[in-house]
Amino acid sequence: MRQTLAFLFLSHLLAGCAGAGGGASTVAPADSAHLHAVAREHQGDAPVASPATRAAHAEVAAERVTYGTADARALQGYLARPVEGDGHSAVIVIHEWWGLNENMEAMTRRLAAEGYTALAVDLFGGTVARQPEEARDLVAAVSGDPEAATRNLQQAVSYLRGRGAERVGTIGWCFGGGWSLRAALAMPERVDAAVIYYGQLVTDTEALRPLQAPVLGLFGAEDRAPAVAQVREFEAALRSLGKGVSVHVYEGAGHAFANPSGRNYQPAAAEDAWQRTTEFLARHLSR
Repeated sequence: MRQTLAFLFLSHLLAGCAGAGGGASTVAPADSAHLHAVAREHQGDAPVASPATRAAHAEVAAERVTYGTADARALQGYLARPVEGDGHSAVIVIHEWWGLNENMEAMTRRLAAEGYTALAVDLFGGTVARQPEEARDLVAAVSGDPEAATRNLQQAVSYLRGRGAERVGTIGWCFGGGWSLRAALAMPERVDAAVIYYGQLVTDTEALRPLQAPVLGLFGAEDRAPAVAQVREFEAALRSLGKGVSVHVYEGAGHAFANPSGRNYQPAAAEDAWQRTTEFLARHLSR
């Protein structure tokens, strides 16, 4: 049911876990070692909805929508858009390993308040994890069938284009961050910008060659999934190919530094990352 609301939204970005692979490109899905490393980073965490701490300056409309089908099932997501706006710029929001929960819905509304039509997709078929072990199993299932996840994201892009979006970006946190990159690789002609928050990376230059979208990567220096060495390898590979890439590593920050409900939350780093995100999206998605 459509709701038009002046809302309060989360003060900082919300994040998740575990990378996964993408279909049409030659990228491999999340490997077991990476998945277990991410699970260790989130040991003891739970997806607690964080309190809203900042009032929005824009009114948005939000609703549950069907954006495609898979095996005769409806693909349902969460759509938010500014009440006043032309809808020409859109962002696909890809959830962390907990699934499409209240935190991701709040993040989607926050992006809408920045002027974007924002669609939070669901790669878990409606399931939301409550414990790290459950989230790990959900990520492993997606990793086992990356083509299905890629088709899911392709339909999300088509849905937004069908609503009049002229430019579409992707953004995701950890599991979703990995898929933000993979969506851009799988749909180089259709994704115009990609934001990665500490997601699993691709470092093979041949796998990265199809990429056309500029990339913003935001990572913690203390993270082990991915570690800084891999982040720098990823950045170097993109630069060697002449791709547009901006990477920032936050000293003293670990995995999921932008997640207010997690043990590794770093408010200053999270706020700076959000500012970089909004500037990047405005630069590459504005007409």
